[in-house]
Amino acid sequence: MNILLIDGNEKEASDRYTKLGMDTQFQVYENILKKYSNSKINVTTIHPAINDNYLPLGISLDDFEAVAWTGSLLNIYNMTKSITNQIELAKELFKRKNKIFGSCWGLQVLVTAAGGKVRKNPNGLEAVLAKNIVLNQDGQIHPMYKNKKKSFNALCWHYDEAENLPKETKVLASNKFSQYQSISFDINQSSVWAVQYHPEFNSKWMAGLMEMRKDILLEEKVYQNLSEFEKEKMILQNPYNFEKKEIQIYDDVVDDEIHSLELSNWLNLNKNY
Repeated sequence: MNILLIDGNEKEASDRYTKLGMDTQFQVYENILKKYSNSKINVTTIHPAINDNYLPLGISLDDFEAVAWTGSLLNIYNMTKSITNQIELAKELFKRKNKIFGSCWGLQVLVTAAGGKVRKNPNGLEAVLAKNIVLNQDGQIHPMYKNKKKSFNALCWHYDEAENLPKETKVLASNKFSQYQSISFDINQSSVWAVQYHPEFNSKWMAGLMEMRKDILLEEKVYQNLSEFEKEKMILQNPYNFEKKEIQIYDDVVDDEIHSLELSNWLNLNKNY
């Protein structure tokens, strides 16, 4: 299966990870796709926020059976060239028979391109853990959530959320922070699954992101003090150093297989396309 992976970040954002010795968001995504596919996949990564001519020579959008879209530091309502390039790309992909998965920013691009609207979340920053995401009736029977618990926590980082959804969108999951934690919709020939959290992230990478953005997390009162911050970071970095009762709320995120189930379900449903 040929998968197109769309990196939502500008170069400067990706360089921040590289300078700290971390994988970029698109490298994290590439790794998880390859880890959990039950069949051979070829992943081609493109960077429309960096280059106008983002398709490699000799490659067409028609060459792919599935598309995944990463997160990003961008805010879609700013409508810079890096953003409009991605919206126009999504519209082009909708014209083809594609199975599309969007994480966080990916959801926001896909919603916007399909006629919806994204806003700054009035509840503020939701970061590190999206807690108590609950599947509704549609979510419980949706193939994205095969073998997933009805209520779960997930790794996340976002200031924005969908406000208005494209026509005939199914909402699959919500929590107190955001009504639209997970959605699916069909448009033209394409089928879209999208989540506001990050099933592609892993707990150790998130611990690195926490350290990178420590000042933001403390300023935004995601943690009440440095001690609280350090404890959660240590749990995510090395959960097996703690007693099980201390890390019970992290069970959904420290086990990659559980945390990335949405992506592995998507991959393995699409392997025959």
